[in-house]
Amino acid sequence: MKYECVHGDITQQNDIEAIVNAANAELKPGGGVAGAIHHAAGNELEEATRSLAPIKPGDAVMTKAFLLPNRYIIHCLGPVYGVDTPSDKLLADCYRNALDLTEKHQMESIAFPAISTGAFGYPFESATDVALETIRAHVEKLSHLKLVRFVLFSDKEFAHYQRALRK
Repeated sequence: MKYECVHGDITQQNDIEAIVNAANAELKPGGGVAGAIHHAAGNELEEATRSLAPIKPGDAVMTKAFLLPNRYIIHCLGPVYGVDTPSDKLLADCYRNALDLTEKHQMESIAFPAISTGAFGYPFESATDVALETIRAHVEKLSHLKLVRFVLFSDKEFAHYQRALRK
């Protein structure tokens, strides 16, 4: 299994089969990652997600990627920190459920943003720990996945993930 971290835009991961959307419960365009993904994927994405919503914290659902260079978008609803509890379990569920979709569809690559760390208020360092611990433990059960990429938009978040991945 290869893990990597890149500084950039989740919608520009041309060599990845599935990207993960840090979605809202209604799977609608919003700000941050969800807004960027919906904008880049085009109007068909909102139509495709309508019948899948609402989802609960920890859930993951999948659609085609439409105008994006990827095959799929996996939409995960992370917990609102301090509101959806237990936050660490719900956040771990997001990552596990997304990984399970890659296995079900025999994907070899996935790219994750930092789920729940923006408007949902999850402390970045704690969210990073949950993400890495969950993914490292869960990928051992998967037979198809070969690459997990973390795509971070800010310099500070990118540097933190690079350090955390080296541990």
